[in-house]
Amino acid sequence: MTHVQISHGGGGQEMGQFIRQLFFSRFGNEILSRDEDAASLSISGPIAMTTDSFTVSPLFFPGGNIGSLAIAGTCNDLAMAAAKPTYLSCGFMIEEGLALSELTEIVDTMAKELSRIGAQIVCGDTKVVPKGSVDKVFINTTGIGAILREGVSAHHLQAGDCILVSRDIGCHGACVLAQRESMALETQIESDCDLLWPAVDALLHADIEIHAMRDATRGGLSAVLNEWCQTSQVQLVIDEQSVPVTDAVRGLCELFGFEPYDLANEGTFVLAVPAKDSDTALAALRQHHPNAACIGTVQAGTPARPILCNPWGSRRYLDFPAGELLPRIC
Repeated sequence: MTHVQISHGGGGQEMGQFIRQLFFSRFGNEILSRDEDAASLSISGPIAMTTDSFTVSPLFFPGGNIGSLAIAGTCNDLAMAAAKPTYLSCGFMIEEGLALSELTEIVDTMAKELSRIGAQIVCGDTKVVPKGSVDKVFINTTGIGAILREGVSAHHLQAGDCILVSRDIGCHGACVLAQRESMALETQIESDCDLLWPAVDALLHADIEIHAMRDATRGGLSAVLNEWCQTSQVQLVIDEQSVPVTDAVRGLCELFGFEPYDLANEGTFVLAVPAKDSDTALAALRQHHPNAACIGTVQAGTPARPILCNPWGSRRYLDFPAGELLPRIC
């Protein structure tokens, strides 16, 4: 068979063969292979748990696909709590008629990403629905991991902290936008979709005192900075010139009237560290991406909003993104 059929979700022989040949052969591990109704897990100490669903359109884009998003999205949320991604569940909602070659590529990508950090899918679910009920495939992933450093929280920003970003911003949103508009750009924009645990692990091993971390997904950098201001009741003074943005992303934003601060990212995070640790943290981040930068500082003051300072001396508030710039972004 070359396409998914309704019988693949019917609970019978076809479904069993479908799950074993496609999913078990790629995600197989001792826990999953037991094929129980619930996975029996072993984990010690405090844990973090998160869940997310992925409906991106198009399914495939430069730098990734819905499968890499599903793994990175959930594992990155765990990493932002200083938790090592360990176990994931995975649910597929598949439209009848989806090409098996596309689904196989998505699953292969997921298995490859999991292997990079030693995480495992230990339970899952597959539903096949009639044509038109979903758009090709939706994926839900839930993850848990052991917290290796407690106290990392949006509530813990302190006056004097430095605000760092792990790489240039806006690549995922700009990439998906360019694909939807079928734009032939001089420089192709690739999504930043990537696992953040290796960079976080480097920070932990460098013994950085991390006050807060957040991956800048929907809402981009703007949303993260505003949320932090409101949660910790501080002001963030951001140097506009220090925020890393590629020329290709900036150019696309100018064409559509967007700001790069508002565009989604899928492999970029923001962190707050004491000034004494800023240089060490930057060095650790730059082992993974050379564009990591210190973009501002935390200060006491009201209103609790981020302030964007440009090279000419003017200052303005950086607001939450308004409306839905790009639906179905992840």
